[in-house]
Amino acid sequence: MTDVMYVINNAENIGRKSVTVPASKLVKEVLMVVQRSGYIGSFEFVDDRKSGKFNIELIGKINMTRAVRPRFAIKKDEFEKWEGRYLPARDFGMLVVSTSKGVMSQKEAAQLGIGGRLLCYVY
Repeated sequence: MTDVMYVINNAENIGRKSVTVPASKLVKEVLMVVQRSGYIGSFEFVDDRKSGKFNIELIGKINMTRAVRPRFAIKKDEFEKWEGRYLPARDFGMLVVSTSKGVMSQKEAAQLGIGGRLLCYVY
């Protein structure tokens, strides 16, 4: 997860239009959340007869993306505290959280009233 976020961040910083990252179920779920929020374009799975890869279309909207280590547990009423820690301003960017109902943004988790584990942030 950490390597994937660094690869996306570095490719975005040098102005690439697409990037290839290693595939996993968690990476797929995180990419779907980031895509729903409009930070990346489409992505596709490429079978390389190993674990596979994702080709991601970058649209130039990511300023910074990082994985959070260790994966901190967040209660449903602590999202503002963690936003202040990792995001530069209020309502700017998003935290990606793994919950019991799947991987989602902190806004979706707050609406459902559930907490989870902090995976990464994007702004």
